[in-house]
Amino acid sequence: MASLTLRSPSQTASSSRRLPLPLYLRQRSSNLQLDGAPSLSRRIRAQNAGKCDVTEPLDLANGKPTIPVINGRTLPKFYESTSMQNTVNRTSSRLKLFSGTANPTLSREIARYMGKELSKINIKRFADGEIYVQLQESVRGCDVYLIQPTCPPANENLMELLIMIDACRRASAKNITAVIPYFGYARADRKTQGRESIGAKLVANVLTKSGADRVLACDLHSGQSMGYFDIPVDHVYCQPVILDYLASKTISSSDLVVVSPDVGGVARARAFAKKLSDAPLAIVDKRRHAHNVAEVMNLIGDVKGKVAVMVDDMIDTAGTITKGAELLHQEGAREVYACCTHAVFSPPAIERLSSGLFQEVIVTNTLPVPEKNYFPQLTILSVANLLGETIWRVHDDGSVSSIFQ
Repeated sequence: MASLTLRSPSQTASSSRRLPLPLYLRQRSSNLQLDGAPSLSRRIRAQNAGKCDVTEPLDLANGKPTIPVINGRTLPKFYESTSMQNTVNRTSSRLKLFSGTANPTLSREIARYMGKELSKINIKRFADGEIYVQLQESVRGCDVYLIQPTCPPANENLMELLIMIDACRRASAKNITAVIPYFGYARADRKTQGRESIGAKLVANVLTKSGADRVLACDLHSGQSMGYFDIPVDHVYCQPVILDYLASKTISSSDLVVVSPDVGGVARARAFAKKLSDAPLAIVDKRRHAHNVAEVMNLIGDVKGKVAVMVDDMIDTAGTITKGAELLHQEGAREVYACCTHAVFSPPAIERLSSGLFQEVIVTNTLPVPEKNYFPQLTILSVANLLGETIWRVHDDGSVSSIFQ
Protein backbone atom coordinates (compact mmCIF):
# COMPACT_ATOMS: atom_id res chain seq x y z
CA MET A 1 0.00 0.00 0.00
CA ALA A 2 1.39 3.35 -0.95
CA SER A 3 1.94 5.75 1.93
CA LEU A 4 1.14 9.46 1.88
CA THR A 5 4.43 10.68 3.34
CA LEU A 6 4.96 13.78 1.30
CA ARG A 7 7.99 15.33 2.92
CA SER A 8 10.18 14.30 5.84
CA PRO A 9 11.23 16.82 8.51
CA SER A 10 14.76 16.91 7.14
CA GLN A 11 13.46 17.68 3.66
CA THR A 12 10.97 20.32 4.69
CA ALA A 13 12.12 23.90 4.96
CA SER A 14 11.70 25.59 8.30
CA SER A 15 9.10 27.93 6.84
CA SER A 16 6.89 25.01 5.74
CA ARG A 17 4.20 23.83 8.05
CA ARG A 18 2.67 20.40 8.30
CA LEU A 19 -1.02 20.06 7.72
CA PRO A 20 -2.78 20.52 11.10
CA LEU A 21 -5.68 18.32 12.08
CA PRO A 22 -9.15 19.59 11.17
CA LEU A 23 -10.91 21.40 14.03
CA TYR A 24 -13.20 18.49 14.90
CA LEU A 25 -10.11 16.26 15.21
CA ARG A 26 -8.10 18.73 17.32
CA GLN A 27 -10.95 19.02 19.81
CA ARG A 28 -10.93 15.35 20.69
CA SER A 29 -7.42 14.01 20.16
CA SER A 30 -4.52 15.87 21.71
CA ASN A 31 -2.51 12.65 21.58
CA LEU A 32 -2.75 12.21 17.78
CA GLN A 33 0.56 13.25 16.21
CA LEU A 34 1.20 13.40 12.51
CA ASP A 35 4.99 13.23 12.78
CA GLY A 36 6.72 10.43 14.62
CA ALA A 37 3.57 9.02 16.23
CA PRO A 38 2.52 5.41 15.76
CA SER A 39 0.00 5.05 12.97
CA LEU A 40 -3.69 4.84 13.71
CA SER A 41 -3.81 1.29 12.43
CA ARG A 42 -1.05 0.14 14.80
CA ARG A 43 -2.66 1.79 17.80
CA ILE A 44 -6.11 0.48 16.95
CA ARG A 45 -4.95 -3.09 16.48
CA ALA A 46 -3.86 -3.19 20.12
CA GLN A 47 -7.53 -3.19 21.17
CA ASN A 48 -9.82 -6.17 21.50
CA ALA A 49 -11.12 -7.85 18.38
CA GLY A 50 -14.38 -6.63 16.90
CA LYS A 51 -15.25 -5.01 13.59
CA CYS A 52 -14.29 -2.03 11.72
CA ASP A 53 -13.14 1.46 12.53
CA VAL A 54 -13.92 4.34 10.20
CA THR A 55 -10.32 5.41 9.67
CA GLU A 56 -8.33 2.22 9.22
CA PRO A 57 -7.55 1.24 5.62
CA LEU A 58 -7.42 -2.27 4.32
CA ASP A 59 -4.13 -4.08 4.79
CA LEU A 60 -2.55 -6.01 1.97
CA ALA A 61 -2.15 -9.75 2.32
CA ASN A 62 -0.64 -11.45 -0.69
CA GLY A 63 -1.42 -8.34 -2.71
CA LYS A 64 -5.12 -8.30 -1.74
CA PRO A 65 -6.83 -5.90 0.71
CA THR A 66 -8.28 -7.40 3.87
CA ILE A 67 -10.83 -5.80 6.20
CA PRO A 68 -9.31 -4.58 9.51
CA VAL A 69 -10.53 -6.03 12.81
CA ILE A 70 -10.82 -3.76 15.86
CA ASN A 71 -13.21 -2.80 18.63
CA GLY A 72 -16.56 -2.31 16.89
CA ARG A 73 -18.07 -0.22 19.73
CA THR A 74 -15.45 2.52 19.39
CA LEU A 75 -16.98 5.84 18.38
CA PRO A 76 -15.66 7.30 15.12
CA LYS A 77 -12.80 9.61 15.94
CA PHE A 78 -14.28 12.76 14.37
CA TYR A 79 -17.16 12.85 16.88
CA GLU A 80 -15.78 10.92 19.81
CA SER A 81 -16.62 12.90 22.94
CA THR A 82 -18.18 12.17 26.31
CA SER A 83 -20.92 14.76 25.85
CA MET A 84 -22.06 13.19 22.57
CA GLN A 85 -22.04 9.66 23.96
CA ASN A 86 -24.21 10.70 26.90
CA THR A 87 -26.91 12.31 24.74
CA VAL A 88 -28.11 9.10 23.08
CA ASN A 89 -30.11 6.27 24.63
CA ARG A 90 -28.46 3.06 23.38
CA THR A 91 -30.60 0.47 25.16
CA SER A 92 -33.87 0.54 23.20
CA SER A 93 -35.54 -2.82 22.67
CA ARG A 94 -37.92 -1.28 20.13
CA LEU A 95 -35.19 -0.79 17.52
CA LYS A 96 -34.95 -3.50 14.86
CA LEU A 97 -32.22 -3.78 12.22
CA PHE A 98 -32.83 -5.77 9.05
CA SER A 99 -30.34 -6.34 6.25
CA GLY A 100 -31.06 -6.88 2.59
CA THR A 101 -28.79 -8.98 0.41
CA ALA A 102 -26.95 -6.06 -1.27
CA ASN A 103 -24.28 -5.42 1.42
CA PRO A 104 -24.69 -7.80 4.39
CA THR A 105 -21.11 -7.21 5.58
CA LEU A 106 -21.76 -3.51 6.17
CA SER A 107 -25.04 -4.36 7.92
CA ARG A 108 -23.25 -6.71 10.32
CA GLU A 109 -20.64 -4.05 11.09
CA ILE A 110 -23.35 -1.47 11.81
CA ALA A 111 -25.13 -3.92 14.13
CA ARG A 112 -21.88 -4.76 15.92
CA TYR A 113 -21.13 -1.08 16.53
CA MET A 114 -24.65 -0.55 17.89
CA GLY A 115 -24.41 -3.60 20.14
CA LYS A 116 -27.42 -5.16 18.43
CA GLU A 117 -28.11 -8.35 16.51
CA LEU A 118 -29.50 -8.21 13.00
CA SER A 119 -33.15 -9.26 13.10
CA LYS A 120 -34.05 -12.41 11.23
CA ILE A 121 -35.49 -12.14 7.75
CA ASN A 122 -36.01 -14.64 4.94
CA ILE A 123 -35.25 -13.30 1.45
CA LYS A 124 -35.26 -15.64 -1.52
CA ARG A 125 -35.85 -15.60 -5.24
CA PHE A 126 -38.19 -17.86 -7.14
CA ALA A 127 -37.19 -19.62 -10.35
CA ASP A 128 -38.74 -16.85 -12.44
CA GLY A 129 -36.75 -14.13 -10.61
CA GLU A 130 -39.51 -12.85 -8.32
CA ILE A 131 -38.44 -11.84 -4.81
CA TYR A 132 -39.96 -13.27 -1.63
CA VAL A 133 -39.56 -11.56 1.77
CA GLN A 134 -40.75 -12.77 5.18
CA LEU A 135 -39.87 -11.19 8.53
CA GLN A 136 -39.10 -13.98 10.99
CA GLU A 137 -39.78 -12.00 14.15
CA SER A 138 -42.42 -9.53 15.30
CA VAL A 139 -41.97 -5.83 14.51
CA ARG A 140 -45.34 -4.62 15.78
CA GLY A 141 -44.87 -1.18 17.32
CA CYS A 142 -41.11 -1.17 16.56
CA ASP A 143 -38.84 1.31 14.82
CA VAL A 144 -37.46 -0.67 11.90
CA TYR A 145 -34.28 0.18 9.96
CA LEU A 146 -33.78 -1.59 6.64
CA ILE A 147 -30.16 -1.48 5.44
CA GLN A 148 -29.99 -1.90 1.68
CA PRO A 149 -27.90 0.09 -0.83
CA THR A 150 -29.36 0.15 -4.33
CA CYS A 151 -26.04 -0.83 -5.88
CA PRO A 152 -25.61 -2.99 -8.99
CA PRO A 153 -27.78 -4.80 -9.89
CA ALA A 154 -29.67 -1.60 -9.09
CA ASN A 155 -33.17 -2.66 -10.14
CA GLU A 156 -32.93 -5.99 -8.31
CA ASN A 157 -31.77 -4.39 -5.05
CA LEU A 158 -34.28 -1.55 -5.29
CA MET A 159 -37.18 -3.97 -5.75
CA GLU A 160 -35.94 -6.04 -2.82
CA LEU A 161 -35.93 -2.92 -0.63
CA LEU A 162 -39.46 -2.02 -1.67
CA ILE A 163 -40.74 -5.49 -0.80
CA MET A 164 -38.96 -5.35 2.57
CA ILE A 165 -40.66 -2.02 3.30
CA ASP A 166 -44.04 -3.47 2.34
CA ALA A 167 -43.49 -6.50 4.59
CA CYS A 168 -42.70 -4.24 7.56
CA ARG A 169 -45.72 -2.02 6.88
CA ARG A 170 -48.04 -5.01 6.73
CA ALA A 171 -46.49 -6.34 9.98
CA SER A 172 -47.54 -3.12 11.81
CA ALA A 173 -44.10 -1.57 12.31
CA LYS A 174 -44.40 1.82 13.97
CA ASN A 175 -41.73 3.58 11.88
CA ILE A 176 -39.84 2.31 8.83
CA THR A 177 -36.51 3.90 7.90
CA ALA A 178 -34.81 2.93 4.66
CA VAL A 179 -31.03 3.11 5.26
CA ILE A 180 -29.61 3.49 1.74
CA PRO A 181 -25.82 3.92 1.90
CA TYR A 182 -25.75 4.24 -1.89
CA PHE A 183 -28.84 5.76 -3.52
CA GLY A 184 -29.12 4.48 -7.08
CA TYR A 185 -30.61 6.67 -9.82
CA ALA A 186 -29.33 9.75 -7.97
CA ARG A 187 -27.58 10.97 -11.11
CA ALA A 188 -30.90 11.13 -12.96
CA ASP A 189 -31.86 14.23 -10.97
CA ARG A 190 -32.81 16.65 -13.77
CA LYS A 191 -33.62 16.91 -17.45
CA THR A 192 -30.59 17.78 -19.54
CA GLN A 193 -32.47 17.49 -22.82
CA GLY A 194 -36.02 17.01 -24.03
CA ARG A 195 -38.14 13.93 -23.33
CA GLU A 196 -35.89 12.59 -20.55
CA SER A 197 -37.11 11.00 -17.33
CA ILE A 198 -36.07 12.14 -13.85
CA GLY A 199 -35.33 8.77 -12.28
CA ALA A 200 -34.35 10.14 -8.85
CA LYS A 201 -37.80 11.68 -8.37
CA LEU A 202 -39.50 8.47 -9.51
CA VAL A 203 -37.52 6.34 -7.05
CA ALA A 204 -38.30 8.81 -4.25
CA ASN A 205 -42.01 8.53 -5.02
CA VAL A 206 -41.90 4.73 -5.11
CA LEU A 207 -40.07 4.52 -1.76
CA THR A 208 -42.60 6.85 -0.17
CA LYS A 209 -45.65 5.05 -1.59
CA SER A 210 -44.29 1.66 -0.51
CA GLY A 211 -44.53 2.77 3.13
CA ALA A 212 -41.14 4.22 4.15
CA ASP A 213 -41.41 6.91 6.84
CA ARG A 214 -37.83 8.16 6.57
CA VAL A 215 -34.76 7.76 4.36
CA LEU A 216 -31.15 7.80 5.53
CA ALA A 217 -28.67 8.14 2.65
CA CYS A 218 -24.94 8.77 2.26
CA ASP A 219 -23.45 11.47 0.02
CA LEU A 220 -26.23 11.94 -2.49
CA HIS A 221 -25.01 12.90 -5.94
CA SER A 222 -26.78 16.24 -5.64
CA GLY A 223 -28.39 17.91 -2.68
CA GLN A 224 -31.63 18.70 -4.49
CA SER A 225 -32.47 14.99 -4.49
CA MET A 226 -33.58 15.39 -0.86
CA GLY A 227 -36.35 17.67 -2.10
CA TYR A 228 -37.81 14.87 -4.21
CA PHE A 229 -39.01 13.09 -1.05
CA ASP A 230 -42.19 13.97 0.80
CA ILE A 231 -40.78 12.26 3.92
CA PRO A 232 -37.77 13.24 6.10
CA VAL A 233 -34.32 12.55 4.64
CA ASP A 234 -31.18 12.37 6.77
CA HIS A 235 -28.17 13.07 4.57
CA VAL A 236 -25.00 11.50 5.99
CA TYR A 237 -21.70 13.02 4.84
CA CYS A 238 -18.85 10.52 4.65
CA GLN A 239 -16.08 13.06 4.06
CA PRO A 240 -15.00 13.03 7.75
CA VAL A 241 -14.10 9.35 7.39
CA ILE A 242 -11.66 10.13 4.57
CA LEU A 243 -10.41 13.28 6.30
CA ASP A 244 -9.67 11.32 9.46
CA TYR A 245 -7.66 8.84 7.41
CA LEU A 246 -5.68 11.59 5.65
CA ALA A 247 -5.03 13.32 8.98
CA SER A 248 -3.16 10.24 10.19
CA LYS A 249 -0.49 10.77 7.56
CA THR A 250 2.54 13.03 7.59
CA ILE A 251 1.81 15.79 5.11
CA SER A 252 2.97 19.32 4.37
CA SER A 253 0.08 21.67 3.68
CA SER A 254 2.20 23.66 1.24
CA ASP A 255 2.39 20.58 -1.00
CA LEU A 256 -1.33 19.83 -1.08
CA VAL A 257 -4.01 20.85 -3.57
CA VAL A 258 -7.58 19.55 -3.64
CA VAL A 259 -8.98 18.96 -7.13
CA SER A 260 -12.57 18.76 -8.30
CA PRO A 261 -12.79 16.41 -11.31
CA ASP A 262 -15.60 18.51 -12.80
CA VAL A 263 -17.35 21.83 -12.35
CA GLY A 264 -20.37 20.19 -10.72
CA GLY A 265 -18.25 18.94 -7.81
CA VAL A 266 -16.69 22.30 -6.90
CA ALA A 267 -18.82 22.80 -3.77
CA ARG A 268 -17.91 19.31 -2.51
CA ALA A 269 -14.20 19.83 -3.18
CA ARG A 270 -14.23 23.31 -1.62
CA ALA A 271 -15.75 21.95 1.61
CA PHE A 272 -13.16 19.16 1.63
CA ALA A 273 -10.29 21.63 1.06
CA LYS A 274 -11.54 23.93 3.82
CA LYS A 275 -11.28 21.12 6.37
CA LEU A 276 -7.76 20.36 5.15
CA SER A 277 -6.47 23.69 6.50
CA ASP A 278 -7.91 25.66 3.61
CA ALA A 279 -5.85 23.84 1.01
CA PRO A 280 -5.86 25.46 -2.44
CA LEU A 281 -8.47 24.32 -4.94
CA ALA A 282 -8.13 23.33 -8.59
CA ILE A 283 -10.88 22.43 -11.06
CA VAL A 284 -10.82 20.12 -14.06
CA ASP A 285 -13.05 21.48 -16.81
CA LYS A 286 -14.54 18.73 -18.96
CA ARG A 287 -17.04 18.27 -21.73
CA ARG A 288 -19.21 15.14 -21.69
CA HIS A 289 -20.39 14.01 -25.13
CA ALA A 290 -22.28 10.89 -24.01
CA HIS A 291 -23.19 9.01 -20.82
CA ASN A 292 -20.09 7.43 -19.18
CA VAL A 293 -17.86 9.24 -21.71
CA ALA A 294 -15.89 12.30 -20.60
CA GLU A 295 -13.34 14.49 -22.33
CA VAL A 296 -11.04 16.77 -20.34
CA MET A 297 -10.55 20.25 -21.76
CA ASN A 298 -8.39 22.28 -19.36
CA LEU A 299 -7.34 22.87 -15.75
CA ILE A 300 -8.23 25.82 -13.56
CA GLY A 301 -5.62 26.26 -10.83
CA ASP A 302 -1.97 25.42 -10.15
CA VAL A 303 -0.84 21.85 -9.40
CA LYS A 304 2.80 21.97 -10.50
CA GLY A 305 5.04 20.12 -8.04
CA LYS A 306 2.11 19.43 -5.70
CA VAL A 307 0.27 16.39 -4.40
CA ALA A 308 -3.22 16.47 -5.90
CA VAL A 309 -6.16 14.95 -4.01
CA MET A 310 -9.12 14.43 -6.34
CA VAL A 311 -12.48 14.35 -4.53
CA ASP A 312 -15.76 13.02 -5.93
CA ASP A 313 -18.92 11.36 -4.61
CA MET A 314 -18.53 8.20 -6.71
CA ILE A 315 -16.32 6.39 -9.19
CA ASP A 316 -18.31 4.51 -11.82
CA THR A 317 -16.34 3.72 -14.97
CA ALA A 318 -13.51 5.99 -13.72
CA GLY A 319 -13.46 7.86 -17.04
CA THR A 320 -13.81 11.32 -15.51
CA ILE A 321 -11.30 10.87 -12.71
CA THR A 322 -8.75 9.07 -14.91
CA LYS A 323 -8.78 11.74 -17.62
CA GLY A 324 -8.48 14.32 -14.86
CA ALA A 325 -5.45 12.51 -13.40
CA GLU A 326 -3.80 12.41 -16.83
CA LEU A 327 -4.24 16.17 -17.10
CA LEU A 328 -2.86 16.73 -13.60
CA HIS A 329 0.29 14.76 -14.44
CA GLN A 330 0.66 16.76 -17.67
CA GLU A 331 0.42 19.97 -15.64
CA GLY A 332 3.24 18.82 -13.34
CA ALA A 333 1.48 17.24 -10.33
CA ARG A 334 3.94 15.13 -8.33
CA GLU A 335 1.39 12.57 -7.11
CA VAL A 336 -2.36 12.08 -7.56
CA TYR A 337 -4.73 10.57 -5.00
CA ALA A 338 -8.37 9.73 -5.73
CA CYS A 339 -10.97 9.93 -2.93
CA CYS A 340 -14.64 9.04 -3.24
CA THR A 341 -17.50 7.67 -1.13
CA HIS A 342 -19.15 5.21 -3.52
CA ALA A 343 -16.99 2.65 -5.33
CA VAL A 344 -19.35 1.58 -8.12
CA PHE A 345 -16.42 0.33 -10.25
CA SER A 346 -18.23 -0.54 -13.48
CA PRO A 347 -15.94 -1.94 -16.19
CA PRO A 348 -13.36 -0.80 -17.19
CA ALA A 349 -12.84 1.12 -13.91
CA ILE A 350 -10.36 -1.34 -12.38
CA GLU A 351 -8.05 -1.27 -15.41
CA ARG A 352 -8.08 2.53 -15.41
CA LEU A 353 -7.53 2.96 -11.67
CA SER A 354 -4.70 0.42 -11.51
CA SER A 355 -2.87 1.80 -14.55
CA GLY A 356 -0.31 3.70 -12.46
CA LEU A 357 -1.87 7.17 -12.61
CA PHE A 358 -2.88 7.11 -8.94
CA GLN A 359 -0.69 6.79 -5.87
CA GLU A 360 -3.72 5.63 -3.88
CA VAL A 361 -7.45 5.23 -4.48
CA ILE A 362 -9.40 5.83 -1.24
CA VAL A 363 -13.05 4.72 -1.09
CA THR A 364 -15.60 3.65 1.53
CA ASN A 365 -17.66 0.48 1.87
CA THR A 366 -21.10 1.95 1.14
CA LEU A 367 -21.04 -0.54 -1.73
CA PRO A 368 -19.49 -4.00 -1.46
CA VAL A 369 -16.23 -4.26 -3.40
CA PRO A 370 -15.80 -7.80 -4.79
CA GLU A 371 -12.42 -9.41 -4.27
CA LYS A 372 -11.93 -9.57 -8.03
CA ASN A 373 -11.91 -5.73 -8.05
CA TYR A 374 -9.06 -5.41 -5.53
CA PHE A 375 -5.83 -3.82 -6.71
CA PRO A 376 -2.71 -2.71 -4.80
CA GLN A 377 -3.52 1.02 -4.74
CA LEU A 378 -7.00 0.47 -3.28
CA THR A 379 -7.83 1.57 0.28
CA ILE A 380 -11.31 0.90 1.69
CA LEU A 381 -12.55 2.74 4.78
CA SER A 382 -15.63 1.67 6.73
CA VAL A 383 -18.62 3.94 7.37
CA ALA A 384 -20.28 1.41 9.69
CA ASN A 385 -19.66 3.38 12.89
CA LEU A 386 -20.86 6.59 11.25
CA LEU A 387 -24.10 5.00 10.10
CA GLY A 388 -24.58 3.20 13.41
CA GLU A 389 -24.24 6.44 15.35
CA THR A 390 -26.66 8.18 12.98
CA ILE A 391 -29.25 5.44 13.44
CA TRP A 392 -29.00 5.76 17.22
CA ARG A 393 -29.55 9.51 17.01
CA VAL A 394 -32.51 9.22 14.64
CA HIS A 395 -34.09 6.61 16.91
CA ASP A 396 -33.52 8.74 20.02
CA ASP A 397 -34.72 11.96 18.32
CA GLY A 398 -31.21 13.40 18.66
CA SER A 399 -29.30 15.75 16.41
CA VAL A 400 -27.66 14.23 13.34
CA SER A 401 -26.05 17.43 12.06
CA SER A 402 -24.04 17.80 15.28
CA ILE A 403 -22.01 14.76 14.23
CA PHE A 404 -20.42 16.76 11.43
CA GLN A 405 -19.86 20.05 13.27
